[in-house]
Amino acid sequence: MHSIVAVENVTLDGVMQSPGRPDEDTRGGFDRGGWANALLSADPEAAQAAMSGQNETVALMFGRRTYHDLVGHWLTTSEPNPFTDIIRETPKYVISRNPDEELPYPNSTLLAGDAATTVAEFKSSGDGEVVILGSGVLVRDLAAAGLVDTYILTVLPLVLGKGQQLFEGTPIDLDVRRSTTSGTGIVTAVYDVRR
Repeated sequence: MHSIVAVENVTLDGVMQSPGRPDEDTRGGFDRGGWANALLSADPEAAQAAMSGQNETVALMFGRRTYHDLVGHWLTTSEPNPFTDIIRETPKYVISRNPDEELPYPNSTLLAGDAATTVAEFKSSGDGEVVILGSGVLVRDLAAAGLVDTYILTVLPLVLGKGQQLFEGTPIDLDVRRSTTSGTGIVTAVYDVRR
């Protein structure tokens, strides 16, 4: 059975919206995008901690919006980066309610329908870790359905006071597998969902 691993950057107040760029996700009038870049750029130790242990990843999973934004960004940017080859070559599963959703990037497969139903069926179809990057709405839907197995959270030492939060309304019991704190106070922790 596949294991679903959600990898997220969050603030101390749980905000996960638009960590990468000011214009990444302005839904709800959010005007504080790009909050993670400066902190993570100044702390390569924290950035590395978030990616450690990902050797068992067999696929990536995205919500429709994050797929187009994140995959589109990394596969079209001319800046040298460590993510282009990984994102291009790793199988990608995109969850969308639209059965006609176009997926322009290589190794992409559409899983159309209700997220909880679709991902529950997908989980039983194979083995290995499937990593969700970002995709906050998808992660919240899957958490509510009990389908997320592990969270890898990079908690940045700032409070935004507004924005979409990763955890909204679903209680989840977690066990800490490991955690590290960088010299700048960024905490990266791996939490397994207690069943």
